[in-house]
Amino acid sequence: MDWKQYYQSHRMTALEAVRLIKSGDRVFLTGNCSVPLHLLSALVEYAPNLQNVELCQALTVAGSEYVSPEMEGHLRVNSFFVSHNVRKAIHEGRADFTPVLLSEFPLLFQKGILSLDVALVHISPPDEDGYCRLGIEAGLTRSQAESAKLVIAQVNKQMPSMMGDTLFHVSQLGAIVEVDEPLAELPMTNDTDHQLVQRIAGFIAERIPDGATLQLGIGGIPDAVLGYLYEKKDLGIHSELFSDGVIDLVEKGIINGSRKTIHTGKITAGFILGTRRLYDWVHNNPLIEIRRTEYVNNPFIIAQNKNMVAINSAIEIDLTGQVCSDSIGTKIYSGVGGQMDFIYGASLSDGGLPIIALPSTTTLKDGTIISRIVPMLKPGAGVVTSRNHVHYIATEYGMVDLYGKTIRQRTQALISIAHPDFRDDLTAQAKLLNYI
Repeated sequence: MDWKQYYQSHRMTALEAVRLIKSGDRVFLTGNCSVPLHLLSALVEYAPNLQNVELCQALTVAGSEYVSPEMEGHLRVNSFFVSHNVRKAIHEGRADFTPVLLSEFPLLFQKGILSLDVALVHISPPDEDGYCRLGIEAGLTRSQAESAKLVIAQVNKQMPSMMGDTLFHVSQLGAIVEVDEPLAELPMTNDTDHQLVQRIAGFIAERIPDGATLQLGIGGIPDAVLGYLYEKKDLGIHSELFSDGVIDLVEKGIINGSRKTIHTGKITAGFILGTRRLYDWVHNNPLIEIRRTEYVNNPFIIAQNKNMVAINSAIEIDLTGQVCSDSIGTKIYSGVGGQMDFIYGASLSDGGLPIIALPSTTTLKDGTIISRIVPMLKPGAGVVTSRNHVHYIATEYGMVDLYGKTIRQRTQALISIAHPDFRDDLTAQAKLLNYI
């Protein structure tokens, strides 16, 4: 049977496809902006016929119907990075969270630590040789799709075809559901016009040298940094993700990858988050190289890039340099993501700049303004970047380097970039703790 015959014989409706899932199965759900929404909707419809199906995922740009109270006993999400749509369910105990470095997330399935029965993937239509492409989310899908006993594919005419380690042959698909619908979108510039964010981005951009290779984590600050790089030369990208902000810099020749130590001349990433403009731009773009996340996020691969700049965000940081990025006290908010992978990788890089960026304050629901630089982290707060790994911290009041510094020196440095309204109290608390 040639691939075309195989393809036709495995075509079915979404509801027919999800009926192949059995009670007790562990199912991987392709995430980010590549969530196969048509398949997911069918699974929610069919869920009352299933019991105890575990749905493994990372960040998903989707609704919350599949983690609603009605799904209890039928579908239970196990998320390895918490996005807004599953956060409430996790806090209420109706869904699970598994902490893991992004670089090791695919390895849990590849090594059989978590065996996979089914993978729900979202791919482009086949080419003349029967090869589809995993599209905008290959990094966190490739290994899982290879590890699953059954692959159910949503084949979308609007999925971009992307270069790199993205090929997936029709013969590897157990069920094929054809759609022609827009992908989910996630603009990354919601708060980049905020004056505070712009100041932080400006401090970071000043330190980025010509020829640097950049990693840009999720959030307004990393994306805002791109707007300050138009006077730079020969920048590169090696990042778990990138968004729309790179397009203009590439078109102006500023991002060209010419000085990258590895994958020279290419933008290397695991997935993309953005808008239709980005999806159109990456389609068949030979500049883009999508690879497995366990490779892209490997700190020892990252470290091979000279002048590797890693820009990540945080929820709060204590005066010793412990960085909390995944929880608010005991409440899981997100996950470790790629922060530790890239902070450590950049710290090993020749000329590397591992940066944690955060506004100096935040406003609570009742309008109270509190400092995000604190004497001690909240009880139960998760330490993502440890005090042993931390280097640069940036707020709207400047950027300081904590690496190799004593607790006394770190405390003084962090107070200097805290909001002025909180510096006296931080100083008093530091004295009580015998930090200064």
